[in-house]
Amino acid sequence: MPDSKTFKAGDVVTTRRLRTTSSNPTRTAASLVREGVLTKVQGGLYYAPRRTRWGEAPPTAEALLTAWLDGQQNQDWLLTGSAVWNTLGLGSTAVQVRPWVYNRKRSGAFNLAGHALLLRRVPFPPRPPVEWFVVDLLNHYREAAADLTELQQRLAQALADHRFDPQRLREQANDYGRKWTQQVVDQAIAASRDAGCHHSSR
Repeated sequence: MPDSKTFKAGDVVTTRRLRTTSSNPTRTAASLVREGVLTKVQGGLYYAPRRTRWGEAPPTAEALLTAWLDGQQNQDWLLTGSAVWNTLGLGSTAVQVRPWVYNRKRSGAFNLAGHALLLRRVPFPPRPPVEWFVVDLLNHYREAAADLTELQQRLAQALADHRFDPQRLREQANDYGRKWTQQVVDQAIAASRDAGCHHSSR
């Protein structure tokens, strides 16, 4: 039976993992929780506490999601939302309480060991390029508290500055963008080319 030596501090454990060493993983997990070896997050999901001078530290959201969703980040699930959109330099500044987690298994608002997350079943490419996140921002410009016209202008400038690849951006928009996103991308690419031609003729 698993004991305190089985897990490293900070390990995230599922009953699925315990099946390899226990014929009754649910009962085993409950026993390990009573002994203080594991801390329960929710049904079927646990972690081995990591002690610090300030108390017990929970695992990262990434570690919890990898175990809970039984998949790899940016392959089977990914984090998106304002924390990612605001790094694109396109003018969005909203701050969301819950990061968004796109995945193929679950949807809804969850709190995992203190991490507030919003899970959504949304398609995305494996290892998405930065241009995909631009498309994701445009798809959700209202949630990002951004102005679509301003986003288009900033995107055109970013393309003119070669910060994003126009062909890859158009491909991502065609595959994953809403109608208005595809229109904004097309217009931004055209504007960036006009700006490039104007600059080269000076």
